[in-house]
Amino acid sequence: MEFKLASIALILYSFSCAVFAGSSVAQSTVSASSMTKGTASNNYVSYDQSIIAITNVDIIDGTGRQRMPSQTVIIKAGKISSISDSIKAEIPNEAAIINGSGKTLIPGLVMMHEHMFYPTGNAHYTEMLHSFPKLYLAGGATTVRTAGTTSPYGDLNVRAAINAGETIGPDMDVTAPYLNGPGLPILKLKTLRDAENAKLMMDYWISEGVTSYKAYINIRSEELKTVITQAHKRHHKVTAHLCSITYREAAQMGIDNLEHGFFAATDFVKNKQKDICPKDAHQSLVDLDINSQEVDDLIAYLVEQNVALTSTLTVYETFIKGRPKAYPLALEALIPQVRKQYETRWLSISQQEEATWPVVFDKMMQLERKFVEAGGLLMAGTDPTGYGGVVAGFSNQRMIELLFESGFRVEEVIKIATLNAATYLEKQDVIGSIEVGKNADLVLVNGDLSVDITRIQDMPVVFKNGIGYDSQQIVADNKAIVGLH
Repeated sequence: MEFKLASIALILYSFSCAVFAGSSVAQSTVSASSMTKGTASNNYVSYDQSIIAITNVDIIDGTGRQRMPSQTVIIKAGKISSISDSIKAEIPNEAAIINGSGKTLIPGLVMMHEHMFYPTGNAHYTEMLHSFPKLYLAGGATTVRTAGTTSPYGDLNVRAAINAGETIGPDMDVTAPYLNGPGLPILKLKTLRDAENAKLMMDYWISEGVTSYKAYINIRSEELKTVITQAHKRHHKVTAHLCSITYREAAQMGIDNLEHGFFAATDFVKNKQKDICPKDAHQSLVDLDINSQEVDDLIAYLVEQNVALTSTLTVYETFIKGRPKAYPLALEALIPQVRKQYETRWLSISQQEEATWPVVFDKMMQLERKFVEAGGLLMAGTDPTGYGGVVAGFSNQRMIELLFESGFRVEEVIKIATLNAATYLEKQDVIGSIEVGKNADLVLVNGDLSVDITRIQDMPVVFKNGIGYDSQQIVADNKAIVGLH
């Protein structure tokens, strides 16, 4: 069966939607003491001592530098106090000690295309405001950006609850509801009337506390120009899942970020009409010569204009024959109805004859590498949408595996999923890497990631602001719940 980008817009619509009640990253940093106030937090806390020493641990620090073996990291009052060779480390007498032998320490993941909803059938997406914040944290995400929302007040209220210590979850950069033009029959999405309507919508949601904006598939040029202008007046940023507008056109307007790597690019469609989402977008990627001058020129222009790309290989993988099913633990998190829905569709895809998606998937992996090699800023997101299987938290870990499969070194993979996104959010001074003085947002992984990337699935403890949360307990308490709440 031949899929075209425009024709699967409905299935992938939550690509751009983001339902993660969030605070701007600037607003969301809270003290370690405030995070211990709520009973919900305490249920999952493994470590909340004022001084913690993680000894003899291998570090992949998020900067892209080579792995550092046998290090000791001291956490004091929620911050990274010192990093040193374990042989030379001076450990305070009062420190709680975690033996990191045989483990890898990485920065907390900073994920950039996340949602607080999940596909529950019949093109409907249901908010997971109870389970998803917890599962994101359990999967190593200490900061997330939503990428559009269908439940903006839900996202904002979850962000407030996390900040108040009433529940647990990542720090959140909340994106406004989708900014889309006409043409998608999705009941939860507003259709912009014109550019002035886009401005009015932005003014309102800015007053409610959102800090990012997401343009969607059918937005028109004048509307996108207005969105970018209004956002930049507030020092906010704009991302987009495009189709009606090409990547080059959006870059010329000053957009900050584009979603889904090059999967959503319509720059290579012959005779594309202005502000129209073409029906042959997918075929243009099937036919694309990724080593052509046309491709090199587009990549160079995006890099020159400082346009970041968000890779979301996790959701596109679900459309590829021969790709593995979702992790067993991810499937256990689903209620029976949505699990059956996902497994039925996955089986159908595994038996189909259609062969273009595997070709495109491989090309898009290669294009993301070319973008990085050209100096582009690549970030990571998961987009828990499509027909299911991309489940909050578990998909964070799968994204790490897919970036590694794309050909990046493990140190590069971690940088893409941490410091690159922190830099985009202008929070690189406080999160995104393991460096003295930064927030103790850390993930302890059982095993050596440089030897086996699949060890990323085994995270016994995730630290956020120096508080260590028991990931396995969080996952155990959220079985058979995704799809309901």
